[in-house]
Amino acid sequence: MSWTISGTYVAGCSCAVLCSCPYDGRPRDNAGGTECLGTAVFHVENGNLDDLDLSGVDFAFYNHFPSNLSSGNWKVGLVVDSSAADEQADALESILSGREGGPFGQLSQFYGEYLGMERAKVSLTDEGKPGLTVEGRTELSYEPLIGPDGSATKIKNAMFGFAPEFEVGRTTGRSDAFGLSYEASYGETADYVFTSEETEGAVQGRA
Repeated sequence: MSWTISGTYVAGCSCAVLCSCPYDGRPRDNAGGTECLGTAVFHVENGNLDDLDLSGVDFAFYNHFPSNLSSGNWKVGLVVDSSAADEQADALESILSGREGGPFGQLSQFYGEYLGMERAKVSLTDEGKPGLTVEGRTELSYEPLIGPDGSATKIKNAMFGFAPEFEVGRTTGRSDAFGLSYEASYGETADYVFTSEETEGAVQGRA
């Protein structure tokens, strides 16, 4: 099957700023813990799985990384917005679980436990500060790090990342889903494009 999704994402996690996961370093939070618990909400501006339209759907991708990313044994879970059709939710689960190949097929080699898919209201927010909301589970606000020239700090050509270049910052808020609970600290955001045709570079420079 052929698929593509593109749009914007905002992510937050328990790691101290800056998160070491993009360069495959061992995670570390503000209390000295050595695991990464996180949430990324994606708005699909345009997307499809074969003839099924996925445009307009929001979903949240939850992670537990027990060590540096290439060590594997990840736990991942998915929440698809409750307004999406069941067929759209099933298609996104198939893509994110890696069954449809492409970049998530490459990343699925690191999955240790797939925690399943749930349904709830999922959205990106922009009320004063950008952020993400998963009803009853996660609410995070994001603020970018600002460099000397007044623009947001960005990372590019990372070992792991949802985009070739992404803005980094701080998040505040709390998450509790799939038995994964954390206080947010690090955050990032960017536009993204994923496609089933992308079989190279899914790990180095892209996620």
